Amino acid sequence: MRPTHAVAWILPVPTTLPTRLLIIGAGPAGYTAAIYAARAGLRPVLVAGMQPGGQLTITTDVENYPGFAKGIMGPELMEQMRAQAEHVGTELKYDIVTRVDLSRRPFRAECDSGDVYLAEALIVATGAQARWLGIPGEQELSGFGVSACATCDGFFFRGKEVAVIGGGNSAVEEALYLANLAKHVTLVHRRDTLRAERILQQRLFARENITVLWDMATEAMIGTEAARPVARALALRHMKTGERRELPVDGIFVAIGHDPATSLFRGQLDMDQSGYLVVEPGGTRTNVTGVFAAGDVADKIYRQAVTAAGTGCMAALDAEEFLAEQEHAQEKAAA
Repeated sequence: MRPTHAVAWILPVPTTLPTRLLIIGAGPAGYTAAIYAARAGLRPVLVAGMQPGGQLTITTDVENYPGFAKGIMGPELMEQMRAQAEHVGTELKYDIVTRVDLSRRPFRAECDSGDVYLAEALIVATGAQARWLGIPGEQELSGFGVSACATCDGFFFRGKEVAVIGGGNSAVEEALYLANLAKHVTLVHRRDTLRAERILQQRLFARENITVLWDMATEAMIGTEAARPVARALALRHMKTGERRELPVDGIFVAIGHDPATSLFRGQLDMDQSGYLVVEPGGTRTNVTGVFAAGDVADKIYRQAVTAAGTGCMAALDAEEFLAEQEHAQEKAAA
């Protein structure tokens, strides 16, 4: 039966919202910055972005974050950070920033919803994402024997057989780290030479429990036949002969690099050749006064939850100092 009256759809009206401090990104860096800023009375607004919680939302056991003797699940850790940030006064927005204008203050951030934020100070905590191969089994086994971070997950593979996929500095560094924990490490590389620095290659070839498989393409990751499969092997193909084989392993580490989420700021904030934001040595200030960067978006070396949280704290303190200086200058000018 058709309705006898017209139905009016009421769409939310985009609003322009001023704030002293805007934080973009809801990982350990963003949440920690929000906690410190809120406790300082800055009443920050945090826009969570496409993946609230960051990479830890797809991580299982986290045993290297201080304060959890028996470890904690990644999603649970991020939920606790979110709850703490809101509890102390952070205004959390589930939206995506699509455009920013950092040419003048207040900084302008436009969101997917149509809302616009005008911020006196900005903390960028958009993080970085590991590159993946995009092959069968990779996504299904992620967190169940497949990882992109040896420092995070290598502990779970003590005395076991593991494989590292890649041929650059990241792959060789991961293999060397894992060699201290695992029984044996196999580095799988699709070329016949490594791209890693010479000193790293020398260290790699000197380790008796590391083997390199040259000219090998990884075609699939194979799991056990179970309701919740775990990684058990790699399906490999020789690039020159076409020969296929399986490599039995207990753990698989993909080490083909990371991509910082910085495209939003290209042409406005200084970046290095890999796209990571450049900050002052020992701090979080960027080349734009009043804009600060924290976490993996400015860290190509460590990329740990605890280091991201630490720089989130630093960014909040830097932002608090900046805003206080601005207020003092305004008061002095008005006197």
